[in-house]
Amino acid sequence: MIVIKTLEEIELIRESALIVSKTLGMLAREVKPGVTTLYLDKLAETFIRDHNGIPGFLGLYDFPNTLCMSPNAQIVHGIPNKKPLLDGDIISIDCGVLKNGFYGDHAYTFEVGNVKEETKKLLDVTKQSLYEGIKELKVGNRVGDVGFAIQDYCEKHGYGIVRELVGHGLGKKMHEDPEMPNYGKRGRGKKFVDGMVVAIEPMVNMGTHSIVQLEDGWTILTKDGKPSAHFEHNVAIINGKPVLLSTFQYINEALGIVSNEEDKFKL
Repeated sequence: MIVIKTLEEIELIRESALIVSKTLGMLAREVKPGVTTLYLDKLAETFIRDHNGIPGFLGLYDFPNTLCMSPNAQIVHGIPNKKPLLDGDIISIDCGVLKNGFYGDHAYTFEVGNVKEETKKLLDVTKQSLYEGIKELKVGNRVGDVGFAIQDYCEKHGYGIVRELVGHGLGKKMHEDPEMPNYGKRGRGKKFVDGMVVAIEPMVNMGTHSIVQLEDGWTILTKDGKPSAHFEHNVAIINGKPVLLSTFQYINEALGIVSNEEDKFKL
């Protein structure tokens, strides 16, 4: 069942989402060769609690950490560890926060040091596909319109779209209806209405869309061992149109990136 939110509830979700956004912005300055994902995880937990939030992933479904940290061929749900990041790596950092009874949850894939151009292209295409999907989140459209837009954009570049993992509704629970696949057909699936809040999160592989799971029961990897990228935003439908509740502006400021890609999705 889809839970429609009031404007007041949407603002509470935004509060949680913005703590995630600020956490990712703080981490952007710390992601570098030689740093361990466990170190970054501890920084994030402290930062979230200092901003009156609760780490949303810690203990959720028995997950052991604050962040999902997934480098290179890991797609999502990687567990932080003591292995240092290497020059040329990429790493998806997925973060959740619970505040005032509502969740925020989004992700960004960072470059570590000097990354290959073909890998940078994967990140660029994946992030742009996120915005292509968000454009379709409007009253009268359906879930399949978002999935189709993401899939079409990425497959034109020869990339694989993960099928088994999807975006989701967001609110008092981390995962609500509707599921938001990153593939689909136009005009299919549940229809969008005002007050819906979802997490849209393309997971895009440089090679095959096929995946495998590690014996830890969490970590998901590409079957062919090629890199994967993951970007995620929280979005509400207000007055018929998509409105971002999360932002990458803190990441952009930390990394010196000039961008106006979020402007069209503001109130």
